[in-house]
Amino acid sequence: MGSVLSLSVNNATSRQRNKAEGDNDDLLDSRDRVEDIAKFPYVEFTGQDSITCPTCQGTGCIPTEQVNELVALIPYSDQRLRPQRTKLYVLLSVLLCLLISGLVVFFLFPHSVLVDDDGIKVVQVWFDKKNSVVILAITATLRIRNSNFYSVTVTSLTSQVQYMNTVVGTQQITNVSSIQPLSDKLVNFTVKAELGGPFSYMYLFCTFPKVKVHNIVIFMRTSVKLVYIGHATQSALETYHYVDCSTNSTAAQDLLPLPPPLTRGAAIAKSKP
Repeated sequence: MGSVLSLSVNNATSRQRNKAEGDNDDLLDSRDRVEDIAKFPYVEFTGQDSITCPTCQGTGCIPTEQVNELVALIPYSDQRLRPQRTKLYVLLSVLLCLLISGLVVFFLFPHSVLVDDDGIKVVQVWFDKKNSVVILAITATLRIRNSNFYSVTVTSLTSQVQYMNTVVGTQQITNVSSIQPLSDKLVNFTVKAELGGPFSYMYLFCTFPKVKVHNIVIFMRTSVKLVYIGHATQSALETYHYVDCSTNSTAAQDLLPLPPPLTRGAAIAKSKP
């Protein structure tokens, strides 16, 4: 009985020793295979559906200085390569572009610049008794409204005075003024008109002392040229006015420089109370 147990223990010990030696041999063999594979040169098998790696150019290794510059290759089917919320981003981009375009159009699109007549402020009268000529210095005012979000420059102003469909005076002014954004401005100008020649009878009418009212009707055609952000436009205004051609004149407001009298006997108009 004792000899049988001793034999069994010896056999078990022998099997364990043989198994340990076999495992050690397998480990050594696997290490030898890894070393052999490491010594085996890299060979790229390019077939019909294969391409050469653009990073290592088929050498199987990369330069040391490019280690921190290159990234690992990711399979095409990797989940990380699939775009996330693409439709949402595209929709937000489109809406943002539309909003920016609308704001640009709203602020930069040229709006209308209104030119209104603000009436005649001053009329001064001279008389040329020798030639029977009545000379009028008419100071009128325009109100220009700028509804744009940028300045508007009034480059020129041309005014023409007609009496009985005949031009009796013309005035042109350049570099008039600049209108600030979203504001309006009053622009004064003076036109010199002469009533003589075929209208020499107006001298008698305007100087006749027994006539208390010496009003005449004149027609004024005014043209204003405007420039803003490279865009040029022109506004025309046509108005009729009553003018007193006697020695009295309209109430004076912001008088502009007037031409000197033609003769010593010229009469300068007095302001009404």
